[in-house]
Amino acid sequence: MTLHAALLTLHLLAAAYWVGGMAVVQTALRPAVAEALAEPPQRLALMRAFLRRFFAGVVVALALLWASGLAMVAAGGGWAAQPPRVHAMAALALLMTLVFGWIRARLYPRLVRAVGTDPAAAGAALAGIRRLVTLNLALGVAVFGVALIGRGF
Repeated sequence: MTLHAALLTLHLLAAAYWVGGMAVVQTALRPAVAEALAEPPQRLALMRAFLRRFFAGVVVALALLWASGLAMVAAGGGWAAQPPRVHAMAALALLMTLVFGWIRARLYPRLVRAVGTDPAAAGAALAGIRRLVTLNLALGVAVFGVALIGRGF
């Protein structure tokens, strides 16, 4: 396996974890939790526990994404040698990283602090997380589109 193939494999697996995980949260986990657990405190505690684990994986995925992406850019002659789709993917990835950073540094700690003591505040924090995860999911799908469709240009 070439270095490029190894880097691309790591890159794609990390992107699939992050974007796929967001899709699972939004389309399957949240609705199932709402259906199966009637009490808001139980739902909030479950989402806190899930997000703690998922966000730890996202941090690893981000490290792999940035390291592999920048290594592929460097091996490919630097930014000046990259096609527009690579610049677009990097710009979207930067935006996604900043959105995740806001979620992880600001909203998630609010959720953690409020679960068990202030269900309204915990619910508000979780609603904010949900909105930003929806934004990041849309951006992630756009990155996949740029990566795949952009190859033809």
